[in-house]
Amino acid sequence: MSHTQTKNYSFLSKFKRHVNSSMVLIFFTLLALICANIPVVKDWYAALWLNPVSVSIGEFNLFSHAGHTMNLGQVINDFLMAIFFLSVGLEIKREIRVGELSSREKALLPIIGACGGMLVPVLIFWLFCPADSAMQRGLAIPMATDIAFSLGVLSVFKTRVPVGLKVFLAALAVADDLGGIIVIALFYSSDINMLYLGLSALCVLVMVLGNLFKVRSKAYYVTLGLVLWYMMLQSGIHATISGVIVALCVPATLKKGTGHYLERIRKNVNKFPVIDVDDRHNTIVLTNEQIHTLKSIESAADKMISPLQDLEDNLHFLINFIVIPLFAFANAGIDLSQMSIGSLFSGVGLSVMLGLVIGKFVGVFSFSWLAVRLKIVALPAGATWKSFASVCVVCGIGFTVSMFIADLSYAGLGTAGASLLAQAKLGVLTGSVISALLGCFLLNSTLPKQDGN
Repeated sequence: MSHTQTKNYSFLSKFKRHVNSSMVLIFFTLLALICANIPVVKDWYAALWLNPVSVSIGEFNLFSHAGHTMNLGQVINDFLMAIFFLSVGLEIKREIRVGELSSREKALLPIIGACGGMLVPVLIFWLFCPADSAMQRGLAIPMATDIAFSLGVLSVFKTRVPVGLKVFLAALAVADDLGGIIVIALFYSSDINMLYLGLSALCVLVMVLGNLFKVRSKAYYVTLGLVLWYMMLQSGIHATISGVIVALCVPATLKKGTGHYLERIRKNVNKFPVIDVDDRHNTIVLTNEQIHTLKSIESAADKMISPLQDLEDNLHFLINFIVIPLFAFANAGIDLSQMSIGSLFSGVGLSVMLGLVIGKFVGVFSFSWLAVRLKIVALPAGATWKSFASVCVVCGIGFTVSMFIADLSYAGLGTAGASLLAQAKLGVLTGSVISALLGCFLLNSTLPKQDGN
């Protein structure tokens, strides 16, 4: 298999994985909306997230902040989302080292598109949102592209979508996530505690030293990451950033190099006798020495996978089928009875919706078009301007990170903040649905038809 085939296989595998998870995400989003609007269960649903959560040893409680026990909603948004950002950070690091962000030629178009897709939605939010300091806290909400939902839309068209467009969208979503992480780190931290900040820096130093001394144990970095999460939670810097920091510290290299382990596997395999064709179906009882040799092969095979790739692979199920669905179930429940249709035509709701539907498309497409016209980059392989524009519309599907930034923007502002948060979430949901439906219509019109259609 050639390098190009391997790269495309990797992205197609990611594509299928996110498509499956997008179905789960849609289910829990709809379930949250149902629970928040059915009188029989809406009170239970609202009270569920206020239940205290404690993991204690003596007087120490891991899930506590400033001496107060965290509730279930806070644990999901602060702890489980840190695991989500760990996964995002691992993906970003891998893409920078060996993937679609690893060279100027590969990375430039998605990065340029992502920059436009972050700047223009912020500008549109600022233009349409009233000049109120509380409302303007949500400027960053329409910046993000949800990779699971967006790739899920492309999955509807199967092989009609050129691989180049799938790769572009996946890489742009990764770059978008990086931008969202930077925004969270810079603008959603407050009341810095220098003692805990110093302890956080010490944790990072210990992880960096682990890299220098070739510590390749995942448990080492995960354990220190848990300590870092707690220290950052107490420091005032948003605790989810700890996930990204841990990801950047997890080694992407092997302790002794790939060749060492390949040679070890080859030597051990050669210790087994050649089996005749007629005997291949017979069961052979292995000697103790052969069992030891097999275990050595297994150990060498495990060590050929870097801690970064191994941890990223281990997190896939947890993130796609537990963390993100739980986040959606906890955060997508909007009580529509407390809102009017006017919420979508003014204020925060309108600003977020326009930022996603118009801002993302205009930003991604215009920045990319200019870069191509200036011959800085080229269109993705197999794409036309019409099909590329259709994918740019799909970029307006902003869910997970948009919802998360909305919560950071308005939670804790009292009754007014709760109302603004509900409007922002409604804007995210509506904008995402419009972008998905419009994207599907345009993709169906612009993509090449399959044989027989």
